[in-house]
Amino acid sequence: MPRIVPIDSIDDPRVEPYRNQRDAWLRAAHNPARAPDGLDDSGLFIAEGHWVVEQLARSEFAGHSLLIAAPRLDAIGPTLDLFPPDTPAYVAPQPVLDGIAGFHVHRGVLACGHRPPPRDPGDVLDSSRTLVVLVGLTNHDNVGGIFRCVAALAGPDAAVLLTPDTCDPLYRKALRVSMGWALRVPFATIETGAIADLAESGWTTLALTPDPAAPDLADLGPIDRPALLIGAEGPGLCPEILARAARRARIPIDPRVDSLNATVAAGIALSVLARQNSPARPT
Repeated sequence: MPRIVPIDSIDDPRVEPYRNQRDAWLRAAHNPARAPDGLDDSGLFIAEGHWVVEQLARSEFAGHSLLIAAPRLDAIGPTLDLFPPDTPAYVAPQPVLDGIAGFHVHRGVLACGHRPPPRDPGDVLDSSRTLVVLVGLTNHDNVGGIFRCVAALAGPDAAVLLTPDTCDPLYRKALRVSMGWALRVPFATIETGAIADLAESGWTTLALTPDPAAPDLADLGPIDRPALLIGAEGPGLCPEILARAARRARIPIDPRVDSLNATVAAGIALSVLARQNSPARPT
């Protein structure tokens, strides 16, 4: 059980990492290029909610501390037991917790984790059999949702690669939408220009596109070591990436609709790939 530390003031310096955790502020604080002068907590991130905090405890990420609404303390006791005993668990009345965070924390629990050094993309490639490559996704809901889809549909040997212009999967909102799976699914950053080089490492790049000339994803058959390329809603994948992808595919939709939400498209594609690549069941 972590050390229980009562907190009765929003000005207590021990809870500084949790202060004013509105999304815009948190994004700035976790991006050193945008951080206010003197603020450098780029090595930390915030997990919100019981399940996400439990995922943090079960992940490879080290926990820095917890901040809990006093009425929630008993309910999350089993999760607290997953953290090392030297982890401080700050416990505050709900109004104090809300004052610290800058919003009503209706889930009643936050945790702060240490952000480790970035993973080497080569290590991720070597240890995976399925990749999802996010190219220029700037919507935190989509990034979080896709991590959850990868965890649910792509198997335990799946990973995510992100281009530098894709938003941070450890941003509080993305992490919450992923239900904490951004802490469990391996990920690394890859330069956009290096995507075409994935073939040299034995990957089959598969670009999702709404282009009606592209083949139906369900007609492609098994794909060895697929690297599913997903672009941002609206612009999608740039022509250069589409041209250099080994395969292109579309998900058939009603012609009255221009495209699918990126998370929905990723979920459908991963489900199709899983069925295509699974061994045939005996009859």
